[in-house]
Amino acid sequence: MKIDINKKLSTVPTSPGVYFHKDKFDKIIYIGKAANLRNRVRQYFQNSKTKDVKTQLLVSEIADFDWITTDTEIDALFFEAELVRRYLPKYNILLRDDKSLIYIRINYSNKHPTVTYTRRPLDDGAKYFGPYNSAVPIKRALIYLRKIFPYSTHSASIPKRVCLQYQLGLCPGLEENKTSLQDYRRNLRRLMAYLSGDKRKLIKEIELDMNRAAKSKDYELAAVFRNQLNDLRSLANQIIFSDKENQEISKDQALAGLADILGFSKIPRRIEGYDISHMQGTNNVASMVVFINGVPDKTEYRRFKMILPGNNDFGHMEEVISRRLSPSNVAKWHLPDLFLIDGGKGQLSSAIKARDKLGHKTPMIGLAKRDEEIIVDHRGSMITLDQSKLQDLEAYVKTNDYFSTILLAKSSPIIKLLQRIRDESHRFAVSYHSVLKLKGQTHSIFNEIDGIGPKTRKLLMRQYKTIDAISKANETELAKLIGAKRAKLIKLHYN
Repeated sequence: MKIDINKKLSTVPTSPGVYFHKDKFDKIIYIGKAANLRNRVRQYFQNSKTKDVKTQLLVSEIADFDWITTDTEIDALFFEAELVRRYLPKYNILLRDDKSLIYIRINYSNKHPTVTYTRRPLDDGAKYFGPYNSAVPIKRALIYLRKIFPYSTHSASIPKRVCLQYQLGLCPGLEENKTSLQDYRRNLRRLMAYLSGDKRKLIKEIELDMNRAAKSKDYELAAVFRNQLNDLRSLANQIIFSDKENQEISKDQALAGLADILGFSKIPRRIEGYDISHMQGTNNVASMVVFINGVPDKTEYRRFKMILPGNNDFGHMEEVISRRLSPSNVAKWHLPDLFLIDGGKGQLSSAIKARDKLGHKTPMIGLAKRDEEIIVDHRGSMITLDQSKLQDLEAYVKTNDYFSTILLAKSSPIIKLLQRIRDESHRFAVSYHSVLKLKGQTHSIFNEIDGIGPKTRKLLMRQYKTIDAISKANETELAKLIGAKRAKLIKLHYN
């Protein structure tokens, strides 16, 4: 029987919970979590240009939906993971493009049990909880749970004294026997019960322990259990992932708005950002960052070491776009829906020159740093500015024979998105430039010392960070790190 979607939407509560989308055979095809079930479920049935192809396919298959409310966002977070493992809905796999899975790892049987995160669970006897789609809400949830069930995170090395986290009430203090291993493991069992979804059973167990402690007149222990109960109940007041949801909606508005003002028939799903970095004309590099549906896809990032020498931003921009649009790279990486060039009219003109030489028509825009102006070159461009949309956004537009300059409010979601892409391309370019600069320093200096190879260089730079620090280190310190013979060679060189 076909249901009335709109009628059912009006009955969805506004509380946190987990929702299920079902197909015409009543099979669950997608499971999601929400801080506000009504708002989240309604989004699937609203007309929007921001839905990518996979989401559109999902919506086309939804014949019914259902939900389960939870007391808190944290409960919804863990409950979603449990149900996804149980039902394995096909769209939870298909829609996981930009999400890297994360697990909570608890090595309960260890002499010093710890709680950590990992992306690769091993068959090592530890307890794993997950997978979870996003690390941000999981880590935020564990911050609140750690206040209720203190745990250790000292996975690398165990300190000899209690740490600051113990003073804050977040660590059991096994280092100085502040908590017995037996009591700590009981605490971890309760944390694991919560992660497994046994919240009600857990609360009853803590209530029994509190009553027992009170009857035996151990009022200090009873107070500990009472505080745990109060903290568990107060989790309903904590915001875990609703901010993240709002941010994702904002990104959608940005993409839709960008498509509107540039006259695109659909949102630019893949946007590539480019920037140049150098130091007085040396170690010239370029970066290419990729955003899919408004989210960075770091597996697609690329960097280029420039062939053209000297301080020539325009020439370097032409070079990197020429290399990006070479037949081999187009075959490997395909074409984006939009190029974003860091810079003004000069950088944008150089990029367009390279594009036109190679016979491509992919739209390009620039973002000038000073006033965050969007620069559009409309000579043979695929961009047709929508003046009515620009008026709706109260944009200031200045046009001459070749360029249009668009000035939007700094608070505009469109500007926020373009700034994010531009800043990421700058960060990636500068980080590569720094690597080359460091390599150049270590290569030129250490190449003069016979007997100092790449492994020793790497060890020294990891320890001392700079060439100056290495030169000032005494021979005894160096000998402990790289051996007496190599230490002597380095000190002889500097002396």
